[in-house]
Amino acid sequence: MDYKALLKRAHEHLPESVLEKERFEIPKVVGHLEGNKTIIRNFGKIAQALERDPQHLLKFVLKELAAPGVFRGTSLTIGTKVSAARVNDKIKQYAEQFVLCSVCGKPDTQLVKEGEFTNMKCMACGHKQSVKSII
Repeated sequence: MDYKALLKRAHEHLPESVLEKERFEIPKVVGHLEGNKTIIRNFGKIAQALERDPQHLLKFVLKELAAPGVFRGTSLTIGTKVSAARVNDKIKQYAEQFVLCSVCGKPDTQLVKEGEFTNMKCMACGHKQSVKSII
């Protein structure tokens, strides 16, 4: 058999999930300003879409924005005025560091704590990498 025939045969035996090119989209923030505060109403849904603990995402976003905030129910109240674009950028940055696999780019990852270190393990390709902790 020549190379192309072998390649075609191997391609036919791959599972469907490997061939799917579904696009992972992070929900955009929905919120409003209330005096000097910013209210993000769908923060819980964003954390759920990323399949991450809302408290982990909260720590990252507040640290990156250098702002105080409180998460109640599904809403985040940030103690300063922040544009939706800036919050979206921070959530995208979080996804790149703590959700998306650096090898295959899929969001099928889990954060696994091993001793003092936290690793991100990809369930799609098996890649494992350490991630920085959020203090």
